[in-house]
Amino acid sequence: MATETDESDMGLGLTVLFALVALVGAGAMFAAPGQLNKAWGFGLAMLAATLAVVAAQLYA
Repeated sequence: MATETDESDMGLGLTVLFALVALVGAGAMFAAPGQLNKAWGFGLAMLAATLAVVAAQLYA
């Protein structure tokens, strides 16, 4: 029985994109002045890292 699979690089692309956004958030966490800005950087990094994992799993 023959089966066909379609492979897409969308999962890889989204994973890399969200990983870069997570790095920006982590950089803001360390470089931003004030605790509130650091907290927003942390939140951005955590959200983007979560979305990177979801994208890798969803399109794998």
